[in-house]
Amino acid sequence: MKAARYYGKEDIRIEEVEEPQVRPGTVKIAPAFNGVCGSDLHLFHDGPIPPAPTDTEPHPISGETLPVVFGHEFSGVVEEVGEGVAGIAVGDHVAVEPLMVDGTCAACKAGKYNLCEKMGFIGISGLGGGLSEHIVVEERWVHPVGDIPLDQAALLEPLAVTVHAVRHAGVDESAKGKVAVVGGAGPIGLLTAAVLRAYGLTTVVSEVSPERRRTAETSGVATVTVDPTSEDLIQVVREHAGDEMAAFAFDAAGVGAVVDQLLDVLGPGGRLEVVAIHTQPHELDLTGRLTMQDRVIGSSVGYANDHEEAIRLVHEGLVDLAPFITSRIVVDDIVEKAFHKLLDDRSEVKILVSMN
Repeated sequence: MKAARYYGKEDIRIEEVEEPQVRPGTVKIAPAFNGVCGSDLHLFHDGPIPPAPTDTEPHPISGETLPVVFGHEFSGVVEEVGEGVAGIAVGDHVAVEPLMVDGTCAACKAGKYNLCEKMGFIGISGLGGGLSEHIVVEERWVHPVGDIPLDQAALLEPLAVTVHAVRHAGVDESAKGKVAVVGGAGPIGLLTAAVLRAYGLTTVVSEVSPERRRTAETSGVATVTVDPTSEDLIQVVREHAGDEMAAFAFDAAGVGAVVDQLLDVLGPGGRLEVVAIHTQPHELDLTGRLTMQDRVIGSSVGYANDHEEAIRLVHEGLVDLAPFITSRIVVDDIVEKAFHKLLDDRSEVKILVSMN
C-alpha cells in the first residue's frame, strides 16, 4: 500500500509499504483525510523531537525507529474489525485518538493517560499513520462520528486538544456570560475560541495577522477581534467585561509577549491557561502578576477522555468545523502545498491531505 513516511528533517517520501493486518481488539481503517498541524511542521522543518523516534533511538512503546508513517490528525472508514471488538462496524465513519500509552504508569492509572511517561503518537512515534491507505488501530482509540462529514472529522483531534484545555482551565456552567481572551488565532486558538463560545462565554481574540483575525470573525468564534499592535487590548476587554476584566485567558501563541498581554487583561482571581508550546523560557513576576492578584496559571497538553465531548459539540451544532478547512490536497503535493506553504500563508488554517 502507499504511505507517506517521515525520515527526518525535510525528508518525507511516498513509498510502498506492507499493509497492516487486523488483530484481536483492533480496527482496520481506510484513512480519508489527514490534517497537517504545528507538530508536523516542527518535525519536517526542524527534525525529530520527542516523542518522535530517531533513526537510532526507537520509541519505547512502538519499538520503531525512523522512518515512520506520518499523520496523526485523521478520519476514515472502518474496513474490518478484529475479534472481540464491539460497538464498531465495517463502514462506520470514525476519528482516531492517535495516542500510544503504556497503561501502567501513575498517570495512566489515574486516568491522565495524556501524561503517560512513555506517551507517543500514532503517526509520529510509529504504529502507522493517517497518511496511508490503511491503518490498524486499537479499539479504544477509535471513535465513531456518525454523520459528521469525514473532512470535518479530521479536525476532531485538534478540537479535543482545545476541549481539554478549556475543561482544564475550569470553565463550567458558572462561566456563562464571562469574558475569555484568546491570544493567537492559529488552528488551536480558533478552536479554543469555538469551544468557549459553545460554552456561552464572550470571546476576545487577540491576533496580529489580519487574515487570521478575519477567520475568527467570519467563523463566528470571536465576539470581537483585536490587533494588539495597533489597538488597546485592555480597553477592549474592559468594554466587554467591565472592571472585573477577563475571567479566563488562553495562550495559543507560544510567545512570551502574548503571555504578558494576557496577564494585563486578566481580572483578580482569573486563570491563564497555556495551550501553546513555548520554545523559549519566559521571565514572570510571580508576586506582582499572580500572588497579589490571587490569579492562577495552568497549562494543558493533549487530551484524555475528551473526544466524546468534542464529537458532541459538533453533533449538536455548537461548534462548526467547516470554516477552518482552508485547503484540500493530495499526498503527493504535501511538501510544497502544505509544509512549505504553511510557513508564510497566514490565511491557511487547516490543510487536509488525502491519499487519493
